[in-house]
Amino acid sequence: MRSLYLLLVVLILLSCQEGKEVKSTNNHSRELKLDPNRYNVAFLIMDGVYNTELTAPYDIFQHTIFRKGIKAMNTFMVADTKEPITSFEGIRILPDFDYLTDQLPHIDILVVPSAEHHLDSDLENEALINWVRRIGEKATYVTSHCDGAFVLAKAGLLDDAASTTFPSDIDAYKKMFPHLEVISDVLFVHDGKFISSAGGAKSFEAALYLTEHMYGDSIARSLAGGLVIDWDLNQVPHLIK
Repeated sequence: MRSLYLLLVVLILLSCQEGKEVKSTNNHSRELKLDPNRYNVAFLIMDGVYNTELTAPYDIFQHTIFRKGIKAMNTFMVADTKEPITSFEGIRILPDFDYLTDQLPHIDILVVPSAEHHLDSDLENEALINWVRRIGEKATYVTSHCDGAFVLAKAGLLDDAASTTFPSDIDAYKKMFPHLEVISDVLFVHDGKFISSAGGAKSFEAALYLTEHMYGDSIARSLAGGLVIDWDLNQVPHLIK
């Protein structure tokens, strides 16, 4: 009986120790595995990033992995730190890569969601603007949502492309970048490899448009249906150049 009691004590202690190890492991960043047969989609985040402009395209693009017969998308977060990023609304997000120190994979699609300081201090961040310019020049597609267009414009990526931004910031956008072709009264603009959107909940429409452009109408409708979104490109005010 005494031997059985000691055995039970040992098993309980081992179980507790295993639980502590699992908890400790969960405190570290998740292991990111990128499928080499997918497009790499990088979401640029920073403190003050707005939830919707980040999560809307992330939801659409991440769900491509559940569709058969297409080249799906790897989705990941990039920042200038590995420490948690706090969104404008207070959600804490753990970046996958630090663009200042990490060796990043090739980025096929760069997504620039809006952030709190995209009209002021972020535009003075030379490391940020230089990275966006370098990646944007090589990427197959570059998308912005809401005031993310200000970052692309500051990087010089939109000099030869029409674009749009958050409706109430159109005037500020035109004033800051008077040489740009700025389109009003649309939800998104596609010119060359650049897609800019008005942002907010309409970020879903811009992201769905890119999936329709890349994969066709049936895949876009399937992705929209999975998120309970009525998708009909003909019903969305937009400009394709």
